Amino acid sequence: MGSNDTEPVQKVCIVGASGKLGRYLVRLALERGYDVVGVCREKSVHKLEAYAGRIAIVPGPTDDRDVIARAAAGCDGVLVVLVPWGVRQYSSGTAQAVLDLAEPDARLVFSCGWHISRDGRDVYSRRFRVMVWLMSKVARALRLVEVDDQVEACRRIFASDRRWTVVRGSDLEEGESQGLPAWSRHIGDPVLESNLTRRIDFALFMVEALADEALVHEAPAIVGRLAPSVLRHAGAQEK
Repeated sequence: MGSNDTEPVQKVCIVGASGKLGRYLVRLALERGYDVVGVCREKSVHKLEAYAGRIAIVPGPTDDRDVIARAAAGCDGVLVVLVPWGVRQYSSGTAQAVLDLAEPDARLVFSCGWHISRDGRDVYSRRFRVMVWLMSKVARALRLVEVDDQVEACRRIFASDRRWTVVRGSDLEEGESQGLPAWSRHIGDPVLESNLTRRIDFALFMVEALADEALVHEAPAIVGRLAPSVLRHAGAQEK
C-alpha cells in the first residue's frame, strides 16, 4: 500500500464494461466527469459503440494479467463486475489481477451476489440457499458459470489490504433510477427483505463508493431505495 493520503478519483478503469451492469457503470462514470478505460472481451467491444470516442477500450479477457495491467495503469479507481464465467477460475483470476496490478492507492470496487458472506454472520432463507445450490450445480454441469469461484475471488479480496469495497446485490430489475440504494452489513437485516434493486442503482452505488471512504473494507448488501422493506424501515425510524 502507498501513503494514507487519498486523492480524488479522476480516471476509472471499468472491468467488464460491455455487460448490462458495466454499461451503466460507464454511463455514470462519464456523467461524473471521470476519464474512463473499459475492459471487455474482444467479441463484445461492439456493445460499447455508444461511447465511441469518449472512452478508451482495452479488449481481452478480464482475467488476463497483461490486459488488466494496461487498462488499470494510471487509474485512481477500478470498478470490477466480478462475473464467474466458465469453470476456469475466471472470477478469482480477474480479482487477483486487479489486486496485484492496479495502482498502489487505487480505490477498488467489486460487484458480486448476496451469496457472498464476509464474516459468516449473514442469515439466508432456505429458499435462497436452495436456489443458489441448484444454480451452482446446473451452471457448473453446463460449464457456464462457477459460482464457487466468485466466493474464492471475494475471499482473496477480503484478505487484501488494498482499498476495496465489495458491493453485494441479489435480484435485479431494469427501470429508471430510484436513487442510491439502502444497504446493510448482513443479509437477514429486515431492511433488505424486499430483495430487489434496479440495475442502474447497483451501478450507482458502485460509482458513488469510489469517493466514499466510509465504505473502504466494507461488503455492503444493497436493496432498492424505494423497496417496501426500506420504506417500512424508514417509517419505523420516524415513529
